Amino acid sequence: MIIDDQVLQDRDAILAAAGHHPYARHALWRQAPARGYRRDGAVLWLLPPGQGPAGGGIGPAGPALELCSALASAGALRAEQWLHLPRHDPALLAGRLAVSRHDDWDFHWTDAPPPAQPDEQRVVRLAEADHPALEALIDEAFPSTTSRPGDPRVVDWYGIRAGDRLVAAGADRSRGDIGFLAGLTVAPDQRGRGLGAALTAGMTRALLTRYDTVGLGVYPDNVGAVRLYRRLGFTNTLQLSSLRLA
Repeated sequence: MIIDDQVLQDRDAILAAAGHHPYARHALWRQAPARGYRRDGAVLWLLPPGQGPAGGGIGPAGPALELCSALASAGALRAEQWLHLPRHDPALLAGRLAVSRHDDWDFHWTDAPPPAQPDEQRVVRLAEADHPALEALIDEAFPSTTSRPGDPRVVDWYGIRAGDRLVAAGADRSRGDIGFLAGLTVAPDQRGRGLGAALTAGMTRALLTRYDTVGLGVYPDNVGAVRLYRRLGFTNTLQLSSLRLA
């Protein structure tokens, strides 16, 4: 059951309840309506269609899942929707939520410029004419990514070329109050040359001219990427679990 004093009526109220945490500032898109809920230190929000996942939250996992269960029972959550929630053991879902998929990932962020990287000056903003090359690079190097040309969440694309060939690229998906990097990838035959570091550093530096913080997401078992991001200053971490409702 949700009671009135647990309801947060708008984005500003949700951000205040969440202590303006960088993840909440990222997930709650500017000028997008949102409704929030709080319970025992957890803050949960629901978003309209087309604004990313159906909702997310921060704080203790147990109360966040209790809120989700109450909202599902009330019909506010539906099958096949995604939620990004505080990291939890799947066993906590028993009797609360039925899910068809459960993935753990980490949200990293920084508010400081990264150390300068060799080849960082090669990072350029891409144009619509580069989309076919982007598609080809993504199909070859990172086919599982959800960031692709035409994705409405993407504000800009950045890349590195070797001659006429696009060999590295990443998406600027900054739709909230902080910068956000996604879909960072390097052509398989170009890996090990520092292009991933150059791309990440160049994009981070560009976004820090517009935002006070930049974030990104990574699976914790991608040890090489985690090591790289930490070396570039992404040392703050929030552990999350993504759920698809059954």
